[in-house]
Amino acid sequence: MTEPSGETVPEAPADVEPADAFGEQEPVRTGAAAPAAGSGSARPAGEPDASGGATARDEAAGEPAGTGEAAGDEDVPPAATDAADREPAGAGSDADAPADATEGEAAGAEPPAEAAEGEAADSAADADAAEGEAVGAGELSEAEAEIAAQRELRARIEARKAEKAGPVESGTKLSGTAADLLAAVRAVESGKATGSAFYEAPEPAPRRPSPAAAPAVTVRPPAPRTATAPAPATTAAVREVLAAGGAPEALAGPVATALGENAAAALREDPWQLLAVPGVRPEQADGFARALLGGECGPDDPRRTVALTVWLLEQAAVQGHTALDIEAVRAGLARHAVPDPEKAVEAAVSEGAVLVFQEEEQEEAPDDTEGGAGEEEPGTEAADVPVLLGLDRYALAEESLADGLARLARTVTPDTWEGSELDRAAGAHGLVLHTGGEAARTEAVALAAAAGARGLRSLVTVHSPEGLRVLGDGGAPAVTLAALLSGAAGPGRDEEGALALDLLVVLDAPQLDVEAGAMLVESLPDGCRLVLSGDPGVLGSAGAGQVFADALAARVCPRIASRVPDPGPLGELVSGIGAGELLQVEAPGKEIVIVPVRDAGEAVHRTVQLVADSVPRAIGVPPERTQVITVGHGGSAGTRALNAALKQRLNPGPGRFGGYDPGDRVAYAPAPGRTVTGTVLGADAEGLRLRCAGAEVLVPKERVESALRHGWALTAHQAAGARWPAVVVVLPGDAAPGLSRPWVYTAFGRAERHLSVVHGVDQALPRAVAERPAPERTTRLRPLLEGLLAAGGE
Repeated sequence: MTEPSGETVPEAPADVEPADAFGEQEPVRTGAAAPAAGSGSARPAGEPDASGGATARDEAAGEPAGTGEAAGDEDVPPAATDAADREPAGAGSDADAPADATEGEAAGAEPPAEAAEGEAADSAADADAAEGEAVGAGELSEAEAEIAAQRELRARIEARKAEKAGPVESGTKLSGTAADLLAAVRAVESGKATGSAFYEAPEPAPRRPSPAAAPAVTVRPPAPRTATAPAPATTAAVREVLAAGGAPEALAGPVATALGENAAAALREDPWQLLAVPGVRPEQADGFARALLGGECGPDDPRRTVALTVWLLEQAAVQGHTALDIEAVRAGLARHAVPDPEKAVEAAVSEGAVLVFQEEEQEEAPDDTEGGAGEEEPGTEAADVPVLLGLDRYALAEESLADGLARLARTVTPDTWEGSELDRAAGAHGLVLHTGGEAARTEAVALAAAAGARGLRSLVTVHSPEGLRVLGDGGAPAVTLAALLSGAAGPGRDEEGALALDLLVVLDAPQLDVEAGAMLVESLPDGCRLVLSGDPGVLGSAGAGQVFADALAARVCPRIASRVPDPGPLGELVSGIGAGELLQVEAPGKEIVIVPVRDAGEAVHRTVQLVADSVPRAIGVPPERTQVITVGHGGSAGTRALNAALKQRLNPGPGRFGGYDPGDRVAYAPAPGRTVTGTVLGADAEGLRLRCAGAEVLVPKERVESALRHGWALTAHQAAGARWPAVVVVLPGDAAPGLSRPWVYTAFGRAERHLSVVHGVDQALPRAVAERPAPERTTRLRPLLEGLLAAGGE
């Protein structure tokens, strides 16, 4: 296993200006020892980080970020990573990793100065620090935005519930306790029984009609509604309750938004509903409940156990899961001192707070080989199918997405299209999956252009505005997915809410989470062709779910693998990483440069030198087109430290506009899970004005702190879906625990012409590439697709 080859620079004493990274250097040799930089920057466990760890829910379910340091960061190692790099919180893993932090029990602690960053997901360490923070005014704007989005989604879920012709198909083949749980939930939801009926024998759940034919009525998403601020009287009443329980009064707005008009009464009756506000931890909710209820509450209070069950599933969603194994939930409850976790889960299910599922595995073809006639031996039983718990928010999104994909697959009129393998598959099928690297994007764009030439209404959608720049003029119209779903761009909708399209090509498909996927598929009319195209090796979506990976694994539609390789030394390097090997690559044109460092301080210094001097002089790429990518936000070489150093060198100023000056590069999070890079133009009474992807954007002044951060340095999740002419990847020694194959593949693959690696992790880099694949996410989309499209058309 070797490091990527390229030009390296000799290590220089700390008090001597390092040589130009692009001077005459010795190339990295196969098997050569890497610089021992990891030891220089590591710090003892538990020692506070000089610059703070990652913020609350850094990279989790959105990237709004503040500008100050979070109080809870001090005890978080700077190895905090994107949440997709965490271990899954399913069976056998720590579903409640954040719960192990000891952050104090009073909810009235000082509020943090920085709001949650979120991309879906920082590492378990990031989430640990994040959730451990006392919640305060710094998170309010982000919390309000996230809660408003959740309320809007719940309205769509309720509309879909009312219009579905029958019960959810998944779970109809349950048996034993799982069947009893599911029947009780549905009886309570339908009003046929109360929660007490959970222990009575339920009526058998009727089965949904066979999906042999497409539904006659297509469910369309309701028109988006603008979230309204809570009434002043409601907020004032909530503020009184919070004060009585010792919680920060600044939470009044988020609580009123989350709980509605009767928020004060609901909170006084059930103080653990405080957990509905992002950033509040169980210890803080427990302290608040004791202050309000005194001796009336205990660890086994049903209100507490139900709220904790929901909270555990919300934390799992931050890590990308749409459901959790029931045993993992019970284990998480036990860690929070719930005396009887099994009873607690039953209570949560009987009240309808969570749903229970048990998907039946598709039967494998019998083994006809000699000695294996496909018959089970007496006494043997089929492997147990896990029982999963989930929130209706994600459960219904997955159900709707699976139904919509099946509808598109069945309602298309097959046609014979001449051209490439992808063209022929798209002509004959309604749903097609296309895989490949960056060069393969041209194939999908060419498909959309050819469809337009055939007279079809075709469109290409990408993940980020930067992706539009990379796409260029491919001969087919292209918009971002966010603009398409919001109606800001695209073909518009008919009276039923359907987009006027015959073919939609979705690039960067791995970035599609289950909720956005459901909204998109619901918006497509019957007979529309859908092509999901992307690179399976990159980091997964910021939100819950793994739409592209599940669709590939289900094997229910054509899967076309591109044969177009990514060119040059960079393409060779990234392709090797995808295969699990860090190759030695010849880079005669300085396409790849390795810069060894001994500690995090030197890593920051060398990064600034590369961006400001070496890359512009040797490669010809200006600083504004060079992107720095690092593992996390916290730490002495995280995005905060790097952005501070780069601002001081490239655009010094007092930060007179909320910490920003005209000319600053910024990362703006208009919604959870999306990052848009831009430049500060100025400020006025309304807020801060940016230029993002050629358009002027206004960030309201109340959102500046929560939704904006400097953007010279990003995390890999923030950078996903975009590319830059030059990229500097920073890997200080203490970043080693946060590395994985998808992280390295994504970060290195963002470079178009030049890649510099500030390398201080010794042999941890090749080990991460070889031994740390993407952590699995627990989802339900694959079995749902297999059940609906079992015949499949490969």
